[in-house]
Amino acid sequence: MQKNIILTTFNARYSHSSFSLRYLYANLHEYQEQTKILEFVINTDVATTAEKILAFNPKIVGVSVYIWNVNECSELIQLIKKISPQTTVVIGGPEVSYQPFRTDISKADYIIQGEGEEQFYILCQDIFSGHQPKEQILSPKMVDIKNIKLPYEYYDETDIAHRHIYIEMSRGCPYLCEFCISSLDNKMRYFDLETMLNEIEKLWQKGIRNFKFVDRTFNLNMKYATKLLDYFLSKEDQYFLHFEVIPDNFPERLLEKLRAFPKGSLQLEVGIQTLTPETGLRISRPLNLEKIEHNIRYLSEHTTAHMHLDLILGLPGQTLEEIKNDLNKLMSFSSCEVQVGILKKLSGTAIKRHDETYSMIYSDMAPYDVLSTSTLDFSTMQQLKRFARFWDIYYNSGNFQHSLKLLFSDDVYTNFMEFSIYVYNINEATFKISLERAGEFLFNFLTDIKQIDKQKVAEMIAKDTLKIRGRRPAKWLLPYIKHLDIEKKEINKALKRQEIHE
Repeated sequence: MQKNIILTTFNARYSHSSFSLRYLYANLHEYQEQTKILEFVINTDVATTAEKILAFNPKIVGVSVYIWNVNECSELIQLIKKISPQTTVVIGGPEVSYQPFRTDISKADYIIQGEGEEQFYILCQDIFSGHQPKEQILSPKMVDIKNIKLPYEYYDETDIAHRHIYIEMSRGCPYLCEFCISSLDNKMRYFDLETMLNEIEKLWQKGIRNFKFVDRTFNLNMKYATKLLDYFLSKEDQYFLHFEVIPDNFPERLLEKLRAFPKGSLQLEVGIQTLTPETGLRISRPLNLEKIEHNIRYLSEHTTAHMHLDLILGLPGQTLEEIKNDLNKLMSFSSCEVQVGILKKLSGTAIKRHDETYSMIYSDMAPYDVLSTSTLDFSTMQQLKRFARFWDIYYNSGNFQHSLKLLFSDDVYTNFMEFSIYVYNINEATFKISLERAGEFLFNFLTDIKQIDKQKVAEMIAKDTLKIRGRRPAKWLLPYIKHLDIEKKEINKALKRQEIHE
């Protein structure tokens, strides 16, 4: 069956859904019946993707481009234009909303920079009427969010059963953090609160219980935050909520609401980024360290919220000593996840102003990681990237929650860096490490390098790796664990990463 318009993208995982494509679809008005959304994942063969899209013989293909899929999208655009040059390809999304473009997207017929809900509809009207714009790059004004149609009714049964459901209560961010693309939209715009609560109720009635809110600063507007939390607190069914929050704005009335949430229902992504005031000021992110520490400790001790705290490595002027102090300080606040990320240079962001002063060198390939700075040379940055990868495998996964305590001391950073160097020297890779192999690396390091008793280490690793029902013990563990009676848990697959930390 022919569809005149195909909206498509490559999601990072099958469990993700494209919020932007549903927004475009919602605002295509009379063209909706002629339109189909086709979503793929980044490991899908690009030629197969092009085949599936062109099977509908579309006149227009709209592609949503992000930092994680820009290479696949670029290849897809080139394929479509070679095979079907008469098809008009329109691209949009964060990766093409600001210049310079660092991936070849010149084959696209049109590029929409910024919010595209209205502009894409207008462009489709122009194309179908034969009055295509002459300019390739279209830069519309911000939409009036009161006038656009919301996309929530277009989450279908497959989305409800298998994918995250994304919701936004607002657009924009008032902060000016120079590494973040959200700083370029520093005017806060809020959707009507009652309208949004009605939309969420409709989703609830459809059976949705897993909600991911994409607002950059959920706890900025107390009226919206408390009303939304009250809505979910009134529900008796189990549910899961994800919010992005700033660490220094938790007044008592908000903390009171958060304390009331049952275990396993709440996840908070907390943007820390740095705990060094000089670095914070350098990147236009002033820090209130006293409030940050108080709030993180409070949330850890008095709520059941699962948190992950974001740290960025490779910031202008940042030193190894500073990174060490930041991580150790965070680990003293809480035992929650710490997402250790590498600085990326996103087009349009003000972080570029430090390039010369701090000798900032970035990769030209997505995701545009920093390669070296005046204070962190290339070899050091490579080491830090491996540290971040192994930190995710061992600590953030929750798979070695208890046995890592044998490694950690007052200086978490130094001990884990030593371990990450050890693992890399043996494995020579940071990927495709099975749970059994990861446990063996940790066992050997703790017993051979740290000289900790083998029986003690083996029992701790066994309790960690076998606590989930269905896991089998590694052969090398068997001599140590025959006498153990380890309690095994049933883990909700949808919340595995959260529940395994318990």
